[in-house]
Amino acid sequence: MIAVIDNGICNLRSVTKALEAVGAEVRVVRTPFELEAADAAGLVLPGVGALRDCVASLRATGLDAAVREWIAADQPFLGVCLGMQALFEHSEEGGGAGTEGLGIFPGRVTRFVRPAEFKIPHMGWNTVRFRQEDSPLREGLATEGEAFYFVHSFHCQPADSSLVLAECDYGGVFTAAIARGRCFATQFHPEKSQAKGLRIYRNFAELTKREAARG
Repeated sequence: MIAVIDNGICNLRSVTKALEAVGAEVRVVRTPFELEAADAAGLVLPGVGALRDCVASLRATGLDAAVREWIAADQPFLGVCLGMQALFEHSEEGGGAGTEGLGIFPGRVTRFVRPAEFKIPHMGWNTVRFRQEDSPLREGLATEGEAFYFVHSFHCQPADSSLVLAECDYGGVFTAAIARGRCFATQFHPEKSQAKGLRIYRNFAELTKREAARG
């Protein structure tokens, strides 16, 4: 069982359908109580839109603490797009003082600054290079040259470079995915990335099955 958080602003249907397409049993959760009742082996935090709204929704329901506890316990977790950005301490998004994240990992989320020929938002297909070659999320994927679909104006800058799972070059190299233990997150959208994206979800689903089998 994989629980998918509904924070009210995420691309819920496409993520759940992608997980179901690779054979995962999925349950949508909106509160810590629903998460506990799901008895899930994996947790997914998707997101599109504004990070401030995403984090505010998590805090309003108490799921912010649940996500922190889940990751601290090294249970399988996958964040997608805003679900990755929310894991860091602070974002420039929102203007002024910006937006405070969940602070699970040290680092910040910054707005793209690129030459004029690189349009922002960064939208479309780009190849990535996996830095953690032995990551279970990379199984069945090439270390370099796999293309995934991105839609974003901000990118994560982890304070600890060992957190970087994959990088992408779009007028300059940026972090495309992170991993620490059984916690993974991608800036790209696997559910929009056709066969390669489904491979990401399949790898995560297989990881959750192995963890569930261990009891």
